[in-house]
Amino acid sequence: MSASCVIGRFAPTPSGRLHLGNIACAMLAWVSAKAQGGQCLLRIEDIDIPRCPKRLTDGVLRDLEWLGFRFDGPVLFQSERGDLYQRALDCLTERGLIYPCFCTRAQLMASVAPNLGDTQMVYPGTCARLTAEEREQLSRLRKPALRVRVDGRTVTARDCVQGAFSENLAAECGDFIVRRSDGLWGYQLAAVVDDALTGVTEVVRGRDILSSTPRQMYLLEQLGAPVPVYAHIPLLVDHAGRRLAKRDGDLSLDSLAKRFTPEAIFGALACAYGLRETPAPVSLEKLAEDFTWDKVKREDVRLLESLTIS
Repeated sequence: MSASCVIGRFAPTPSGRLHLGNIACAMLAWVSAKAQGGQCLLRIEDIDIPRCPKRLTDGVLRDLEWLGFRFDGPVLFQSERGDLYQRALDCLTERGLIYPCFCTRAQLMASVAPNLGDTQMVYPGTCARLTAEEREQLSRLRKPALRVRVDGRTVTARDCVQGAFSENLAAECGDFIVRRSDGLWGYQLAAVVDDALTGVTEVVRGRDILSSTPRQMYLLEQLGAPVPVYAHIPLLVDHAGRRLAKRDGDLSLDSLAKRFTPEAIFGALACAYGLRETPAPVSLEKLAEDFTWDKVKREDVRLLESLTIS
């Protein structure tokens, strides 16, 4: 793949103001694409409309503008792309890969071992075995979610940061949801469709999304789309090892912008992630001049003392 073909993307969910972890992801996605002479797109993942009101979306866009990011092409809003997701769903349906699921959350939780967390839930395929008559009866009581059938293969992602990651879809995931019962599109389908249609060749995101990658690779294959290069970066955590989250207001840009310049924030993050030896202020363009993934730390990154909120 030639450098001119590299297309990266930053795809935040506007459920709150950007925090340092989001900024680190945007920085690495942009710098990696530009270091290869490529483009970096901006996609707003606002498909969960109740959690992503316009005021929060506007806040994220203002944050990115203040930081000085210059993304390529128009901004994509997932909330405006439902017809494209429907088209992909129709394609999967025609191949016999989609079926309705009437299971409630309580039923799903009861079907897994008590020691398994929600994120480890493996769907047992209950509704995949329903007869047409049973589906008709259940549809009168409850609107179904839609699941995609998986097979027994093991899918391996070769990640630029985390190395090889494998998952047996049937044993470790099960058939997964591509459209929720409330009509909202599933993250896995929307992300895959957008990456494919915009020609994304490199996906940079937090390592907490790594387990989604085999599922997305499977969907890409079923839709006849190429698989991008993946780079799942370490999470930025506080001094107690707790992952930063928008809902907690952790080091939001609203607070940081009152005390730091964008270059100071990039310099501190670049040092924390291993791109620079000192946290001296630096521009995105300067970081792109000598960026390689070999420099990026593999373990989670703790906040620098100079960027903690007193």
